[in-house]
Amino acid sequence: MTGKRASWLVWAQLAAGMAIFGSATPMSKIVTEAFPVFLASGLRMLLSAAILLPIVLALKTPVRDFEKRDWGVLAAIALVGMFGFTVFLLFGMKMVSGVTGSIVMSTAPAVTAALSFLFFKDRLGWRKSAGIALAVAGVLLLNVTGTQDESGGGSPLLGTLLVFLAVCSEAGYTLFGKLATERLTPYAIAGLSAALAVPVFLPFAAWDAAGFDFAKPDLGDWIALVWWGAGTMVLGSVLWYSGVAKVEGSTAAGFMGVMPASALILSYVLLGEPFRWAQLAGFAIVFAGVCVIAWAHARPHKADSGAGG
Repeated sequence: MTGKRASWLVWAQLAAGMAIFGSATPMSKIVTEAFPVFLASGLRMLLSAAILLPIVLALKTPVRDFEKRDWGVLAAIALVGMFGFTVFLLFGMKMVSGVTGSIVMSTAPAVTAALSFLFFKDRLGWRKSAGIALAVAGVLLLNVTGTQDESGGGSPLLGTLLVFLAVCSEAGYTLFGKLATERLTPYAIAGLSAALAVPVFLPFAAWDAAGFDFAKPDLGDWIALVWWGAGTMVLGSVLWYSGVAKVEGSTAAGFMGVMPASALILSYVLLGEPFRWAQLAGFAIVFAGVCVIAWAHARPHKADSGAGG
């Protein structure tokens, strides 16, 4: 495979992974209206593990050769990127308006890039910095124009903090995953981390299940739950980690701008939310940011050496 074709494949994996992750927003809304939060999340993890673990075994993953560091990183992905993200986001959004929550979530590319720069010493350079700035600007515009009429309840300050912690958890999901790809395959990372997350959710899910009527959800609710697990957790994670393994964390951060754009488009289709033409500008800015990030990744590092990345 030529360098140009390889680059296009990596970009496609990153963009598709984030687009699928974006579908989790409308799907989670559908699911959590039919199922209790922890029960739905536990079933999601159980389904993901049930699909991925046989694949991990079929690929003859040398689990016995894993070092303590490998298990530590996988545990961090499970605890921070799966359990933490789910809990912080779902409970935080109950306390803030859609505008507030969406704007806070829009900071994910910037937070990921900043953490990647701080902890992984990734080079940014003006191209990646510009691409990340465009992605953040685009998703901010998308969310401000898309949810102006929403209102939240509860404690706005606490809710905002919880949603920001969800952003940090999402950044950790990407960066811990980047660290894991140095030794593990995307299937092993996604499958084993999902399996490790199951017992974390289990006691909370069991509590929810005790008083839940499983005959209440309709077929559409169960389909949404299956996609929330098999689609976003399995397919999305494998595609995302396949791309992340080949780029710097700061590059992956730029592609995270695809997620809120995908979430908004699918909200129109699945949830019937009102469309605003002004949001087209937001989509254009997000796409421009992704293109700039891809351009920066495609250029040899020496071409940007004067800028640092």
